[in-house]
Amino acid sequence: MTRDRKDLPKSPAAPAAVPESAYERSARKDKESRNQDEALEETFPASDPVSPFIPAKRPD
Repeated sequence: MTRDRKDLPKSPAAPAAVPESAYERSARKDKESRNQDEALEETFPASDPVSPFIPAKRPD
């Protein structure tokens, strides 16, 4: 995938999202889990809530 699932399509004529396969869903969930684990490790031993890094969009 060339963009994040939360990003809007680049143009109004962009094709609709294709349903993900079971393998793609599993891979996405694994990546989310790894990101969550990494964020937890970065906050340890602080008592702050876990906050995984999500980069902002580049200004045009």
